[in-house]
Amino acid sequence: MREPEFRGSNTDRIAPRLERVKTYDARFWSLAAGLSGMAGYVDAIGFLKLGGLFVSFMSGNSTQLAVGAVLDPPMAAMAGRLVLGFVGGVVAGTLLSEIAGRYRKSAVLVFVAAVLAIAAGIDGRTSIGWTTTMMAAAMGSANTVFQRAGEVSIGVTYMTGTLVKFGQRLAGAMIGGPRWAWLPYLVLWAALVGGAIGGALAYARLGTDGLWIAAMVAIALAGYAAALGPAEPAGARHRSAV
Repeated sequence: MREPEFRGSNTDRIAPRLERVKTYDARFWSLAAGLSGMAGYVDAIGFLKLGGLFVSFMSGNSTQLAVGAVLDPPMAAMAGRLVLGFVGGVVAGTLLSEIAGRYRKSAVLVFVAAVLAIAAGIDGRTSIGWTTTMMAAAMGSANTVFQRAGEVSIGVTYMTGTLVKFGQRLAGAMIGGPRWAWLPYLVLWAALVGGAIGGALAYARLGTDGLWIAAMVAIALAGYAAALGPAEPAGARHRSAV
C-alpha cells in the first residue's frame, strides 16, 4: 500500500501565515490599552449602577434581553435600550470617523468624552435609563477608534475576540510564528480588568460622578492620538486589511 505523501507539516503551513499578519506598532497598542482601561472603568460603573447589566458588553445584554423577555420584561426593556444605545454610538463614531479623516481617532475620542460628560451631568436629573444609555453610546463609539478598510480592527470593550486572538497568537508562537505576537492581546485584556477594578473603587466613593474621570481620560487619550498621527498612510484605510 502506497504511503501518503506529505508536503510539509502543519507548522510549516501555519507559521508563515501568522508571520504575515499585519498589526499596529507599539505606540498604537498603548493607545488601545488606555482605551480598554477606560472602557473597563466605565463598564464597572454601569454594571454596579444597573445591578447586573452592562454598558459595553452587548453579548451579555442580549442574553439578559432574551431571559428577561420570558421572566422579567422591565429588565428586557432596559437591556434592549442599552443595545440600541451601543449601536447608535457605533453609528455616530463611524460617521464621525469618515468626516474627520486622518484625525478620526482624536475626533472620536473627543466625542466619547463629551457623551460621558453628558451622562455624568444628567445623572440624578433624569431616569437611570438615559444616563446608562449615554454610557452605552460612548462605549459603542469607543470601538470605532481603531478601523482599517472601514472595519473595526481592535475592539476595546469586548474581550472574547481579544482572548481568542491571544490564544491563536500563543499557539502560533509555539509552532514557529512570531514569539511575542500574543502579548498585545493579553495587555488589552489586563487593561480592561484593571480599569474595571478602578471603576468599582470609584463608584464606591463617587457614584456616577466617577464618569467625569473617564471623560477626562478620554480627552487625554484624544491628545495622545493626535500626537501619534494616523496609524497608516493616507488612503490605506480603504484598502483590504490583512
